Amino acid sequence: MGKIIAIANQKGGVGKTTTAINLAASLAVLEKNVLIIDADPQANTTSGLNFDPENGEERTLYEILIGKLSASDALIQTELQKLHMIPSHINLVGAEIELLEVPERESVLKKALAPIRDNYDYIIIDCSPSLGLITVNCLTAADSVIIPVQPEFFALEGLTKLIQTIRLVQNGINPVLTIEGFVVTMFDGRTKMHNQVVAQLREHFKDLVFQTIIQRSIRLSEAPSYGKPIILYDVMNNGTSNYLNLAKEILDKNEKDNG
Repeated sequence: MGKIIAIANQKGGVGKTTTAINLAASLAVLEKNVLIIDADPQANTTSGLNFDPENGEERTLYEILIGKLSASDALIQTELQKLHMIPSHINLVGAEIELLEVPERESVLKKALAPIRDNYDYIIIDCSPSLGLITVNCLTAADSVIIPVQPEFFALEGLTKLIQTIRLVQNGINPVLTIEGFVVTMFDGRTKMHNQVVAQLREHFKDLVFQTIIQRSIRLSEAPSYGKPIILYDVMNNGTSNYLNLAKEILDKNEKDNG
């Protein structure tokens, strides 16, 4: 059975989509069958993997959530052989309202993914930067959550609401949900504050903070505008090795947990 990992942080601009795209691509390069799901109406993961959100042809996550389409009918093959995608569209904003009248509305995505889950080793969900019903659906469907954290002064304070939401989901509808880990993004080792925030994170969350740190990189920021993960845009970039190391760390962790 494939493991479902949600990438979540209600704070925007922390490298959430960058992490979703490049972690999924790295796992695929490491010979895992991977599905990435764009659950953000901004559809940045969709465009970042070279698919025009405006050409969705009504085959997006929105149609899945409203029951118009099965998950298997929305799959798109990406440039990487082992990486498929379910795209997003601005219409996804409307799903928040349309799901309100649906029975067990928090579990719609979980049920939709059940028929295809075994086809993948990992399913990565790029969540919206909000804590609304779509994000709750993602957390209900997920086995674990990866939380990207930018090393800023208020980073720890900003995590409080997200962790509260995760606990509510754990206590109410998905008791098996765990925090896979916190990943530090956009890190500049020359900055004293960045090093202090990382130290605070490790002190506060201990082993839940990944050893791998994602360094700040212009090339990493550029890659989505070319519709490519960093590994296909600039294989020699630090971002490529950073995300490959993160993928390996996750694989090692899950092998230990399952072993």
